Amino acid sequence: MTAQELQSIIAAGLACEHLTLEGDGRHWSAVIVADAFEGKRLIQRHQRVYATLGARMHTDEVHALSMKTYTPAEWAALAR
Repeated sequence: MTAQELQSIIAAGLACEHLTLEGDGRHWSAVIVADAFEGKRLIQRHQRVYATLGARMHTDEVHALSMKTYTPAEWAALAR
């Protein structure tokens, strides 16, 4: 799987204000900013992203995904 394919899958299932992705085809690192994360704990945010990937996590298409997840307000505060 390419970075562009994985990015498209995540963006199709989660309205992202910002999404960057790096990896080697099996191990990925993402920064994801979405309104859907508002009021959610870290584990709930990650579960939401994993839900967009569905079976791809179980079939090993995506072996590992490390995430930093932010609300738009959290992301804006980091930019200061």
